Amino acid sequence: MVGSKGIVIIESNRCKGCGLCIIGCPLQLLQLEPETVNIKGYHPAAVSDLKHCTGCCNCAVMCPESAITVKRETKKQRRVNHA
Repeated sequence: MVGSKGIVIIESNRCKGCGLCIIGCPLQLLQLEPETVNIKGYHPAAVSDLKHCTGCCNCAVMCPESAITVKRETKKQRRVNHA
């Protein structure tokens, strides 16, 4: 969606650290957190630069654990929310 901003929500404790979301992100905005370990003992994924996310949802589609949710905020919504 052109003109939208993505908001990625990662449920860290559901993440297995498989890295499929990282591969799926066309802008390479995801990474595994090397200093964080979740309750399963894995390094969870995290967004490195949310301001460039377009909300394409590739990361959520690739996640086998359904640990990622993506929401989109359009330019119009941003103007209303920040006015």
